[in-house]
This record gives sequence, C-alpha cells and structure tokens, in this order.
Amino acid sequence: MMEARLLIVDDEEIALRNLQHVMEKQGYQVVASQSGAEAVKHLQKQVFDVVLTDLRMEGMDGMDVLKKSRELQPEAEVIFITGYATAESAVQALKHGAFYYIAKPFRLDEVRKVVAEALEKVRLRRENEVLRHEIRQYRDGEGIITQDVEMQRLLDIARQIAPTDCSVLITGESGTGKELFAKYLHQHSNRRDGPYTAINCGAFSEQLLANELFGHEKGAFTGATSQKKGLVEVSSGGTLFLDEVTEMAPSMQVKLLRVLQEKEVLRLGGTRPVKCDVRVLAATNRDVSDAVKDGSFREDIYFRLNVVNLHIPPLAQRKGDIPLLARHFLLKYANQMKKPVTRISDDVQNVLMDYPFPGNVRELENLIERGIAMAQGDSIELAHLPEAIQKTGVFSFRKIEGRLPTLEEQELAYIRQVLEEVNGNQTAAAQILGINRASLWRKLKARQDD
Repeated sequence: MMEARLLIVDDEEIALRNLQHVMEKQGYQVVASQSGAEAVKHLQKQVFDVVLTDLRMEGMDGMDVLKKSRELQPEAEVIFITGYATAESAVQALKHGAFYYIAKPFRLDEVRKVVAEALEKVRLRRENEVLRHEIRQYRDGEGIITQDVEMQRLLDIARQIAPTDCSVLITGESGTGKELFAKYLHQHSNRRDGPYTAINCGAFSEQLLANELFGHEKGAFTGATSQKKGLVEVSSGGTLFLDEVTEMAPSMQVKLLRVLQEKEVLRLGGTRPVKCDVRVLAATNRDVSDAVKDGSFREDIYFRLNVVNLHIPPLAQRKGDIPLLARHFLLKYANQMKKPVTRISDDVQNVLMDYPFPGNVRELENLIERGIAMAQGDSIELAHLPEAIQKTGVFSFRKIEGRLPTLEEQELAYIRQVLEEVNGNQTAAAQILGINRASLWRKLKARQDD
C-alpha cells in the first residue's frame, strides 16, 4: 500500500515535520496536523488508512482523536506516539482500539515497521471485503458459487424447470455439489415453503430403506409399536431428494415407481395407499445408462426420473472456480475456527490450480479447512497441505500473462520454492541447488535489478 494515506497529529511542530518527512520518503501520502481539532476536520473530509497521533496535546488529546477516528473512519488504524508512556496509558489506548503504542524517543525503524503492519491489516481487511463481495456476486441460490460458463448454463436450466414440478436426475462425480442443485431447485420452486428432505439410498439396507422411505403401520414387524410415516409421506407438499438412487434395490425401485406414477405410498404392513404430493429429485455418481444395461437400474424408473438431466462437471473441468471456492472456504472456516487466516499463498494457489481434485469441491473444502487448522500466521502455506499434494506444484509450469515462462523465470520460481522450504536460509538453499551462496545471491539480485 505505497499509496496509503496517513494522518499525523502532534502539537510539537519539529516532531511533526520530522515524522512527516520520514513517512513521505516511504512513499506514503501524508497530511500533518498540529492539533486534535484540526485532525478531526481532516477526518471529516478525507479518507485515511492510518492515523499516528501524540497522546498528550492541548485541548483535544490523542484519546479524543482515537474516539473520533473510530466514529468517522472505523477502518483506519490508530497508532499512539507519546513521550509520556506509562503502562496504564498503554493499556487504555489498546483497550479503546489503538493498533499500537510507541514511546518516545522512538527508533525510526520501529515506526516504519509498525506503520507497515497497520497498513497490512487495513489491506487484508479491505481485501476480505472485496472477496466477500466477489463471492456474493457469484453465489446463486442455495450456496452455489461459480463463474464457470457451463455451471451458469445449468443454473439457467434449473431456474427454468424449478417451478414445473418435473422430476430431475442430477448426475456427476462425488463431491461436485449435486445436492446443492437439488436444494436450489427446491428453493426456486413453488414448493419452497414445503419440506425438503434428503436420503442417501446407498447408506441403508433394503429393509431399512423401505422403512425410511415408506414408513410402517403398527404391528407391521417385531418392534413396530406405533405407526410411522416415511419420508415420502413426510415430504408431501415439498421435495424429496434421493441421493445415490442407483444403489436402490430393484424391489425398492418398483415401490418408488408407484410413488412417481400414482402419487401415493403404501406403508409397510398397510393395506390402503396414502396420497402424497411430493416432487422427487434424484442423483447418482454412476453412469446411469450402464446401470440400465446391466439390469441394476430399471429402465422405466430411469425414464420417470430423468425427465430433465443436469450433469454437474467435475472441478477439474472448471478451474476458474477453484480460486473463488477456495476464498469462500477460507472465509468460512477462518470465521468458524476464529483464526486470523486471511490469505492463501501464491504457491498454494498454484498447487490448487494444478491439482486434478479427484474428490472435487468436497476435497477442496477439506484442504482449505485443514490449511486453516494448521496455519500459524495469517496465510495458508504449502507446508499446511498434505505432503502428496505439496509435490504436485514443485515442478509445475505456471503461465505468466497467458504465456509459458522463460527458463530464467522458471529457474527463479524454483529458487524461491527451495528458499521457502528452508525458511529463507540461503546457505541451505544453495547446497540444495548445487551452487555456492554467492551465485545464489547474484541470481536473486539480478532478478531484483530487472
């Protein structure tokens, strides 16, 4: 933030001008004020990133400036610089929201460092707000975040068919977000005020699944001491989502066909069918045509469910969504874990873009959650990823402005990778690279000079 705006407040003119000169040499835009009242006028007219203020001043003191700054520009960070430093005043300043408290006489390096850290905090806060806005911009319906053209096309189709009540078969690999589309269809349908229920057909035995879906009458089997309504009946007026529907036993498929055709259900042990007004959505990660061919999935129920097919592409085919989803999960889990993790390092971004994601969005979410859990600072680094995934990015060739890198650029990228692995130790890096330390220094300096 070299174009950052600073407001410096001090009633001692010499100290004020000296600090102004130092900060302007750093490339910051500086406004100097010799009183608290004057500083407030500046705060009312201009936007500042950081306010550096003396604590003790005639009239309006530094604490008053802090309070006014919090009121007028809550995003700006306030730093106290004072010659009357006490433990009590420091505690009070920090308690009221000051970023830092510096005692006079101060070292210029200390002030530069504190200002840079305050500006970084402001930058990250604003960056997070931009990310939230960006995610909101690409979020559609019930948690679907995408900027992919094919995904947008599927959402358009979903919007069109949502009010029609037709059955929909959602296909795609595990972890692509099939249930999110089912929820999206429900939320955009005329049944949105009715119940939405979901069940994984592969998670139950045939008998248990029949009981869960269709319910039972009292005395239908040992232990059935009372009547129980199944999910089909409970979902009447709303939507029933059948995940992994191709795992359903053929005998169960026949019973489901009755629900789809007749809009009625027969409880286990019952003799009279019960009418149920339910919309059925189904999903599978299998190739349904293969399941029909091998006889494990009935053709008639396939046609009943597959009135409209939505095939969700794997994450590897929509690379543009990876940074967007990663940012979403970063904000989500950093907030849940109450950790100050605000960014994903460039190395991690590169690895994520190169990784094939066999587990799709679910795997990406798991990686970001893990990264935040392991992060010690404010960013997810390469070391926070599983070792097998870390290696996918070591020898990757990242395009630069749409072109492949030159040999020199790729060499520099590898040098930086090695330096990161050894925590910046140039001697250790030179040994790994097979060159002496002076050669490493020259390579780094030559690139900096460019």
